Amino acid sequence: MNPSRSFITVASLAIAASTAVPVAAPAGTAVAGTAVAATAAAGTAPKIEWKACRAFSEAALKQMFAAGQIAEFKALWARTECGTVSVPLDYGAPSGRKISIAVTRLKATDQARRLGSLALNPGGPGGSGYLMPVTYVMLHRNGNGEKLNQRYDLIGFDPRGVGYSTKVDCPDPGQAPDPGPSPITKVEAKQVYDRTVKANQACGNHDPAFLRQLTTANVARDLDQIRQGLRQRTLSFLGISWGTWLGAIYRSLFPASVQRMWLDSTAIPEFRLDTFEAGRAKATDRNFSRLAAWMAERNATYGFGSTAAQVERSLARMRVAFNAHPKTFTDLPDWVFDGVFIALASSTTSRDWPLAAAVLRELRQAQSGANAPPLIKKAFSPPPGDGGTPPSDLPEEFNPTMHQAVFCNEDTGPRDFDSAWAAYQKRLRRYPVTGEASGFINNCAGWPHPAQAVKLRRNNASLVMSGHRYEVPSPYEWTRQMQASIGGSVLTVGDDIHGSTAGEDTDCAPRIAAYFFTGRPDNGRCQGVPLPTSTEVPPLTVTDLARSLAQHTSKQNPYASNAPTRGVHS
Repeated sequence: MNPSRSFITVASLAIAASTAVPVAAPAGTAVAGTAVAATAAAGTAPKIEWKACRAFSEAALKQMFAAGQIAEFKALWARTECGTVSVPLDYGAPSGRKISIAVTRLKATDQARRLGSLALNPGGPGGSGYLMPVTYVMLHRNGNGEKLNQRYDLIGFDPRGVGYSTKVDCPDPGQAPDPGPSPITKVEAKQVYDRTVKANQACGNHDPAFLRQLTTANVARDLDQIRQGLRQRTLSFLGISWGTWLGAIYRSLFPASVQRMWLDSTAIPEFRLDTFEAGRAKATDRNFSRLAAWMAERNATYGFGSTAAQVERSLARMRVAFNAHPKTFTDLPDWVFDGVFIALASSTTSRDWPLAAAVLRELRQAQSGANAPPLIKKAFSPPPGDGGTPPSDLPEEFNPTMHQAVFCNEDTGPRDFDSAWAAYQKRLRRYPVTGEASGFINNCAGWPHPAQAVKLRRNNASLVMSGHRYEVPSPYEWTRQMQASIGGSVLTVGDDIHGSTAGEDTDCAPRIAAYFFTGRPDNGRCQGVPLPTSTEVPPLTVTDLARSLAQHTSKQNPYASNAPTRGVHS
């Protein structure tokens, strides 16, 4: 849990499994009303039971942080308060089963000028926010954590279903058989679909009373119980990715309880998995056009063409050729480089363009059946130190069961095989290079619980959303659609990096602290993470790209770690 990754890694893990899901309320409940929440709060006000924070073993700390960061974590952790709050599992039956929500608080260092409490969420669904007050302060490259903690108590929590809060883990569906190199056939895709149905039915029926209450609306209600337990009249909030869904629904349910709110990489306001997939596919192809132009400007290095159109045609031909004749290398026996790999490599964010372009160049020139070229060998060999049994006290960073349940409890789109397969075929035709990187089934097929739809409402609670002009996980259009649905201001960020305003060192980052200190809306523009100017491959991105590609191919299964992969086999 390196702090340079902790605020955005959870979102990235979820993205790899086709993340962010929209908000939902229990069936028949309007999101604008507070009747359900008021019922739960009608009795005794919730109380946070504060207790000593857990101590982590040195083994766990070494796995969570770089050696030079452990001392800083220990110092900040010593300042942190830890507790739990008891909340209803079902807010429609507040006297029924109770669950526990784990909470942390890092008090403001300047209590004389304290502005309030600021809750943090890293994304997901399924992401842990328990350590976020500390790790966000440690994210020095961004700087917002340190600044905000001067005048705000930073509040972390594990959403229901995650980490130290009450949770349920579904049975392991087992390792799915590998469908082999791309292109996937309709028969193979239907087999994946059938396995997904079976896995989702087994999961959803494991503890149905609990799992059907895993919704973003209920997490928002839990968050308001935390606010009441903190004895705060209002609460500020900072979230990215799925955290923007959480923020939007909290603001809709409890507008009078919002002090200030910033949402980075904003989600779509009306959710269906089919429209979600279509939006991401369109954004992927748009960003690929930028990659093609970037490679064309460096044709002397990469040799795919001197114009963007030439590069696009070259990579389209390469994808078709690698589908017909995948390449393998004797010293990378777990990997097959086929057409879907070309699609995935062409779908990377700009920070990985030097590596992706160099890998594509090496692949085009490489001889299948021989040893891998140097960069491919370095990028796709297992990194040193991976594997082994993790320490027993290592905190959970991401819970796939909660991710799946929230996703599927809120998807109101079709879940049959034929419609998803037909849409996938259209994307293959529309996006000849990147279309194969999109999904070919609905990951919620077979989920046994009914979808819980919701309509967000506009209000005047303070809100700024940062939308990233070229990003894929939360396409920029979604930010504008969310603004049209609920109001608020929009900061337009000119990059393609998910959550970069909250997590990176950019010209945009200082705007977050400025907003939370002043409350002034921000409707401006900023650059964000700049495009790479060099073709040199940054050493820290080498294994990251390989992992990203491997994770991306896992999204056709409810459980990413056990998913059948396509194209990249690892």
